[in-house]
Amino acid sequence: MARLASYVDEKMRAAADSAPTGDMLRLAVLAALNVADELFRCRAVNHARDGELAERAGELERMLDRILMAS
Repeated sequence: MARLASYVDEKMRAAADSAPTGDMLRLAVLAALNVADELFRCRAVNHARDGELAERAGELERMLDRILMAS
């Protein structure tokens, strides 16, 4: 929990540096949007990797089938 609080505090400070309004609600919303953006980007990368892994697993399965059939 402390790590999460530290991360959120870091994002709040970064938001305050980039948009020094002093309005804590606006800074909190900006920090939340930045965290959500990071999450969505990570999910997109992981989704692409999952597709690549599934494709490679299928290729390996087909290769193994051919080897077993040739034996």
